[in-house]
Amino acid sequence: MTKLMPIDKVRNIGIIAHIDAGKTTVTERILFYTGRTYKIGEVDEGTAVMDWMAQERERGITITAAATTTDWREHLINIVDTPGHVDFTVEVERSLRVLDGGIVVFDAVAGVQSQSETVWRQADRYHIPRICFINKMDRVGADFWGTVDMIRERLDARPVAIQMPMGVEDGHRGVIDLLEMTGWVFLEDRDDNLEQIDIPGELAEEAARRRDQLVEAMAEVDDQLLISYVEGHEVTAAELRKAIRRATVASVITPVLCGSALHNKGVQPLIDAVVDYLPSPGEVPAVKGAHPTTGETLERLPNDDGPFAALAFKVVADPFVGRLVYFRAYSGKVKQGETVYNSARGQRERVGRLMRMHANRREEIAEVSAGSIVATVGLKHTFTGDTLCDASQPVLLEAIKFPEPVISVSIEPKTKDDQERMAETLGRLSEEDPTFKVRYDQETGETIISGMGQLHLEIIVDRMLREFNVEAHVGRPEVAYKETINRPAKAEGRFVRQTGGRGQFGVAWLEVEPQPRGTGFKFGDNTVGGTIPKEFIPSVEKGVRQALETGVLANYPVIDVHVALVDGQYHAVDSSAFAFEMAGSLGVQEALKQAAPVLLEPIMKVEVATPEQFFGEVLGDITARRGHVAEVDHRGHLRVISALIPLAETFGYATDVRSLTQGRATHTMEFDHYQEVPQSVAETIVGRVRGVVRR
Repeated sequence: MTKLMPIDKVRNIGIIAHIDAGKTTVTERILFYTGRTYKIGEVDEGTAVMDWMAQERERGITITAAATTTDWREHLINIVDTPGHVDFTVEVERSLRVLDGGIVVFDAVAGVQSQSETVWRQADRYHIPRICFINKMDRVGADFWGTVDMIRERLDARPVAIQMPMGVEDGHRGVIDLLEMTGWVFLEDRDDNLEQIDIPGELAEEAARRRDQLVEAMAEVDDQLLISYVEGHEVTAAELRKAIRRATVASVITPVLCGSALHNKGVQPLIDAVVDYLPSPGEVPAVKGAHPTTGETLERLPNDDGPFAALAFKVVADPFVGRLVYFRAYSGKVKQGETVYNSARGQRERVGRLMRMHANRREEIAEVSAGSIVATVGLKHTFTGDTLCDASQPVLLEAIKFPEPVISVSIEPKTKDDQERMAETLGRLSEEDPTFKVRYDQETGETIISGMGQLHLEIIVDRMLREFNVEAHVGRPEVAYKETINRPAKAEGRFVRQTGGRGQFGVAWLEVEPQPRGTGFKFGDNTVGGTIPKEFIPSVEKGVRQALETGVLANYPVIDVHVALVDGQYHAVDSSAFAFEMAGSLGVQEALKQAAPVLLEPIMKVEVATPEQFFGEVLGDITARRGHVAEVDHRGHLRVISALIPLAETFGYATDVRSLTQGRATHTMEFDHYQEVPQSVAETIVGRVRGVVRR
């Protein structure tokens, strides 16, 4: 597999789903049936190849996106198995950014769950063509057509079933291929467990009806097939396959397959579908970027002859080979030992060993071509989201956007030895994970780490101990509040220090105004007539950015504001970059005080599936937590409550739900948005923080 594959024979796919839908199990079966592994790994037994971290094997969940490469029908398939747990959403986000297609796995009993919706929207954002695999068809309560309907209704998608199950629950034996109109039976006790049969008589009528529905659905979206359909010609399997491929690559439809990965049913047809329907890197639109100095829009076509352009999407501190950078090559080629240009940081980098990854194992290759996903060692200045390119034809690809952390804890080393290693360890872990942030609180003297949830921070602390041998005491979780403003304001920032000799002189007038939620910070220079020399403008912006890290209400970061520099004064001798940096900082602090500052809190989207008899207790508990119920749904014998609850009210929620429902309810929780804190709650938070500061 070390030879270069033609680009049309490559598939870059991700496997995405709600937690526990069976992503890693599907991946393990794909690796087994493609001959990549000789023994099937099991998540429950802690032997899954793709879940290679100790924490993943202990908890039975995927934490880090693991990449692997395999081949099938003379095609090279790069696979990324992503986590389902929302605390590790960064892994899904950065994987989808560099992939060309996806397999979305659904639980046939639970159907479309809350995180199914989250990953589906992420895939929509990156325009990823995908196929659906409805897993666990042999479980009690499995409903293939019900899940297809849920995909249509809840995800606003156009699912097209290209298979139907041959029996469900205990009677699930295999699948019926609606293109070829044939049956496939899977025998659990055989490695080569595929047997082709005629469609059983009792299913023949339904299969014929479902095939007609498939042809109709394709005629609606494909002009070539529509002609055959209207003229009454018999639509062949080959014609259907081509039409499904065209519509899938264009993201018009989503083919749906089914099976039971745990019991080795339906996996080979799924791999066939990856080759038949998902796009090669040559079929996706050219990647767009900008010239790093002129800002001119540039395109890089997916071929080996163009200038080299790649995106680094993951950095890993590997204990054996050191700093490992994963990247996706979009155009051109690069060989081991060549020099590339990091256009995001203006640095030249020498490419060390190039490797195809198989989870945490490596296979060396000499050269990388367009469309490949590989890892390399030796890049010292490259971080997640950076562009690597040809220095003679530089391009800056769009970086990956990551959500802000919502939960923080204080952390302190147990011993003096741990103290010296802790800063370095936290630095390496934050390099790997852009949603993990570290800061030092000057007022309390504490190191604060922030992440996407309690599990996220637990794993970080566990990794510090196991991988880096650093022990630490961890404080209780704190909500990562933010601040913003409700009205525009204008203020002067004046930093004037004139004693004997050269002084400091910088005056900046700044206007602040609120921005829509999620916009972030924007800075504008509206000065006219050279009231402040151009070389000092970046210093004002630097001062503003620093000041916004600690707001005026309770020292929380300020978000969603536009700051404009509108006027100022300078001194021919005494003005300096430092003076204008301080003026920018003082000016924006004063403007924020006048702009009706408010506190924002993270709101979590919570979905609880509970038996009917506990519905009232669960609902009452949500209300008591300042929760807002958005929707109540029936799913089989369960009531499913979707609600929005402030993060501050959710600590210990898992334990409380278990006790309220005798352990029979399940729930998921993910960050949804920031919202203004009610006045009474805000006063308590501000009072508590200021009390800490005074002390």
